[in-house]
Amino acid sequence: MDLALLKTFLSVAETGSFAAASDRLFVTQSAVSLRIQRLEDQLGRLLFTRSKAGAELTPSGREFEGYAISLVRNWEKARQQVAVPDGFTRTLTLGAQVSLWPRLGFRWVDALRNLQPDLGIRAEVGTPEQLTRAMSEGVMQIALTYTPTLRPGMTVEKVMEEDLVLVARWEDPDLSDLRGRYVYIDWGEDFFQFHNRALPNLSNPGLTLAMGALAARYLIDREFAAYLPARYVKRYVDREQMFLVPGAPVYTHTAWSVWRDDLEEELGSVAEETLKKVVETAETDMAEIVDLV
Repeated sequence: MDLALLKTFLSVAETGSFAAASDRLFVTQSAVSLRIQRLEDQLGRLLFTRSKAGAELTPSGREFEGYAISLVRNWEKARQQVAVPDGFTRTLTLGAQVSLWPRLGFRWVDALRNLQPDLGIRAEVGTPEQLTRAMSEGVMQIALTYTPTLRPGMTVEKVMEEDLVLVARWEDPDLSDLRGRYVYIDWGEDFFQFHNRALPNLSNPGLTLAMGALAARYLIDREFAAYLPARYVKRYVDREQMFLVPGAPVYTHTAWSVWRDDLEEELGSVAEETLKKVVETAETDMAEIVDLV
């Protein structure tokens, strides 16, 4: 069976819309409709009820969804096993949001390689939606994210509480004197609410960066202040390239790990053990910075 048809079916089922599925798959809406029609013709059953509100799975569609997920997962599992590089016995694909790679994801990769030298590792960055889709399709085995989505065959575990601190590029920054030199980093809806309550005078800075910790690369060459992860900015603070803003409130949000239930047990144990050790180091770095605020 054509995998493109299966993946299109699963995208429509997840989004509830042919239009949303076309955006996700980077194809036209007519191509999505044609693929679903071909799949329905092959199965001899109507899979979706179409309406102006979107597309809803029929009873046959709901029954087929489990089979479609299994087929895609089995294909990915076979593809990954066949593609194991020479000199390695197995592979593991890890994914994370961009802000979770520095000083957490990268250290995790190092720890895994030290303990499992015969393990081939593929590391990817993605949005929460992209990570969820890759996990659902079996392309990825473990993901780190701030906004996990639980799907059948997956387990979500809390990794750590992450503190965001306000830092500035210049020495002796003053919380009351940041207007015109402040950048808003989009850390999600909860941070937005916190920011409006705690810092109403900075609610409309005119410049927003929706790129997580990567925004530090913008700040480092410019005279701006912004909220960034404490564990990430520690190196800049230690080098006196960035400076904590005294009296600024600290925002805390949670990082999560998502694990596929069919991950090999031994490999899963090693991954959990190494992640725990890496988190302990990250939490120490974070505590040192937060204590200075």
